[in-house]
Amino acid sequence: MTAVENHPKKQQRAASKGRHPASRVEADGRGPRRLSGQRTPLFLILLVAVSCLVLLGVVMVLSASAVVSINNSSSAWSLFRRQLLAVGVGTGAMLVMIRVDYHRIRMFAAPVMVGASLALVAVLLPGVGVTRNGATRWLEVGPLSVQPSEFMKLALVLFIADLLSRPGRPILETHITVRPVVVVTGLVVVLLMFQPHLGAILVLGLIAGTMMFLAGAPMRQLVGIGSIGVAVTSLMVFATPWRRARFLAFRDPWGEPVFGYQALQSLHAITVGGISGVGLGGSRAKWGFLPYAHTDFIFAIIAEELGLIGAATVLLVFAVIGVAGIVTALRAPDRFGMLLALGITTMIVAQAVLNLGAVLSLLPVMGVTLPFLSFGGSSLVVTLAGVGVLLNVARQGR
Repeated sequence: MTAVENHPKKQQRAASKGRHPASRVEADGRGPRRLSGQRTPLFLILLVAVSCLVLLGVVMVLSASAVVSINNSSSAWSLFRRQLLAVGVGTGAMLVMIRVDYHRIRMFAAPVMVGASLALVAVLLPGVGVTRNGATRWLEVGPLSVQPSEFMKLALVLFIADLLSRPGRPILETHITVRPVVVVTGLVVVLLMFQPHLGAILVLGLIAGTMMFLAGAPMRQLVGIGSIGVAVTSLMVFATPWRRARFLAFRDPWGEPVFGYQALQSLHAITVGGISGVGLGGSRAKWGFLPYAHTDFIFAIIAEELGLIGAATVLLVFAVIGVAGIVTALRAPDRFGMLLALGITTMIVAQAVLNLGAVLSLLPVMGVTLPFLSFGGSSLVVTLAGVGVLLNVARQGR
């Protein structure tokens, strides 16, 4: 008999090679884990990449928000201080998630999902939700403003990862796997439609679809679900003339000077930046020419002040995070960790693609911030907490 035949554990590992990643499961349902103090190369790559983006984001928010801060509070530092607070809270959440074994957060999947859903409902209640620029997306807690849709992204990742990795729930039995995911995601989408928040709807749809795909859901069902999602989104966009005009303005912003104004100013700022940029703090677009320069369009300010070199570096770092996140998912010790890593990576990359596409006038403007870089406390805290979970999976990877 061979050495593999004499060792049951070696037989199990050998049999698992070459199979779909979603079928990976060890005898205890959790898989082998590294020591909690050991840093893997993927862990270090992700940590360095995210840290660089967060530090750059702090600097760029200070530069891009100074004019708005002066107009709103007579201090150039007001929005910057709020961003620093979000960085501190988010970093604390990330460190906690790194230290706590990600298997332990599984028990919170349902409570977190319920809490996030109730917060979305609260936003729609008269006198509770805060409306800005025609959208009702915020809750005010004292001096702080919270956007529940950001917390829903991470809640949905945790919920789907838990549901699709439970023992005794084969993915091909779609009535107990795919169907609950679709129903819950659909209910969340309905709540977001009343805000309305098309960008969050697209991000959540991409998260759910990608996680079900890697979990091994039947392709025919995924195509059908995707088609329904596209139809609903199209109806939401084209049912209202002003929303349709805004959505289609990216195709020819010069032909739609009102709805294409942001795209035109964004492209102008990027063009002015050239190769090396006009210098840190030297942007002209942030002086009222480019609305929301410190939030949705901060990448345009980066390109203007740091040039093609700075903008390309940001794109490269996001690509590194995406690749490292996917590799982390494929090397995760168990199915739950794999789905968690994939969902969080999808959340970050999908939001980055939607934001960058809008800034470059390749996609419609949908009110999606750029992860780690844009001003926004809820987005930054949630994303850093998600990164903490991703790093936890990476440090326990194979």
